[in-house]
Amino acid sequence: MKALIETRNRRTERVFLVGVELKSGTHPETDDSLEELSELASTAGGEVVGDGVQKLATPCASTFIGKGKADDFAQHCRKAEVDTVIFDDELSPAQARNLEQVFNCKVLDRTALILDIFAQRAHTREGKLQVELAQLNHLLPRLTRFWGHLSRQKGGIGMRGGEGETQLETDRRRVQDRITRISNELELVRRQRSIQRHSRQRNHWALASIVGYTNAGKSTLLNALTGAGVLAEDRLFATLDPTTRRLRLPSNQNVLLTDTVGFIRKLPHGLVEAFKATLEEVVQADLFLHVVDVSHPRAEEQIRAANAVLNEIGAEGKPTIMVFNKIDQLDGKPNVLASFLERHPNSVAISAASAKGIPALLAELGSQLRPIREFMELSVPHEQAGIIARLHEVGQVVERDYNGQTARFKARIPPHLHREFSPFIVRELQTA
Repeated sequence: MKALIETRNRRTERVFLVGVELKSGTHPETDDSLEELSELASTAGGEVVGDGVQKLATPCASTFIGKGKADDFAQHCRKAEVDTVIFDDELSPAQARNLEQVFNCKVLDRTALILDIFAQRAHTREGKLQVELAQLNHLLPRLTRFWGHLSRQKGGIGMRGGEGETQLETDRRRVQDRITRISNELELVRRQRSIQRHSRQRNHWALASIVGYTNAGKSTLLNALTGAGVLAEDRLFATLDPTTRRLRLPSNQNVLLTDTVGFIRKLPHGLVEAFKATLEEVVQADLFLHVVDVSHPRAEEQIRAANAVLNEIGAEGKPTIMVFNKIDQLDGKPNVLASFLERHPNSVAISAASAKGIPALLAELGSQLRPIREFMELSVPHEQAGIIARLHEVGQVVERDYNGQTARFKARIPPHLHREFSPFIVRELQTA
């Protein structure tokens, strides 16, 4: 699928947006969704020159919006020299074909636009394969409209034996063959990721995934915590390919942090399916850092949208730290932040850009992971300096006493190191 903009060959595409306000919905939701669609179009490289909304009980089967409203919008688009019309909802192949005839220009839906952005942003081979798979699955049922000019050359009613039919069937087979090859390659990626996860599990390091709505500041947070150097821009889907880095907590716990693709409302199901190899990192996580742009007026809706995607991929119910980011952009609205913190337990307020609140986040992360550690009292001879150093390296030493014949410690240690320290364990303590 070609990018929305090709600056070397022609001017920036002029875009008109179309939304539908169903009777079951609300006007603010429609406005906010269209505003987000405008951001997506700008991210893809288009220039939004207008938008229109129609109130409907249910979408029209043939043109999604009413035929009269479609004609009105088409007339406006011709006057504004619009190149591309983008609908805020997914269109059926027949609807897209009919609308292109009405508007006499390119018609895309929200799914095609998101796929176009992902195609621009994918840099790794895995990311490119996943995007191509989603694009081909989206394209396959829509091939008919691309060959309409050939199917009319001969043949009646069902266009039996027409050249268009032959070419269409050929293209369908090619697309299906390509889908099969990509699916096989991605299955290999999944197996490789499984091997990598098994290798990490041998180190008994916890895995935490940074999740949340797109542009909430996930990559900025990963950079602030680990110095990963991941691209972080104030735009939707600034990063697409996953990044994993090790984080050492003040409690001497090692945590693997993974930042992956951001979520969005109306995220195409086909895209979720195609990105299963990447999203498996989310499913396998021990804990989530759910990053929220607390300064966004629809932050609560974004939380619900992110949770809906987590439910779809089977990752619901995991321990979660709510990370309310961008507190520096609240413009003197402390009540907004206080309300979020009250409604969401185990939450932390931060500014990833300025690193404000990061120590509190690290403390909460260590506290959440504490149950997987054993709280022990140990007695180590003073001459066993290597054991004492090792304890400070891998454990969280809560109390220490160097007086007496042996050094005594109260410390939390990973269960897999129990055997290493067993000669020095005096007793197991109750977790504080």
